[in-house]
Amino acid sequence: MKARLFVGNLDYSVTDQELHDLFSKWGKVSEAVVIEGKGFGFVQMSTPKEAEEAKNGLNGTEFKGRVLKVAEAKPKRNRRSRRY
Repeated sequence: MKARLFVGNLDYSVTDQELHDLFSKWGKVSEAVVIEGKGFGFVQMSTPKEAEEAKNGLNGTEFKGRVLKVAEAKPKRNRRSRRY
């Protein structure tokens, strides 16, 4: 079972690879994606235990001059278009 983390307050220059490298110190990263121009991203860890350790180890730490906010990602919402 994999675990997905939300990573907020990223510097806009952070790349997917940099995010992957940062989290790989805490376990196997299946996927790391920075949402371009938004200052946040998502990291998929191989196990919930690794995700919890990464969250505890990185939340509130500084990366590229910004203090990271790391939390368990919420499930994706279904967005229905509101066309009238």
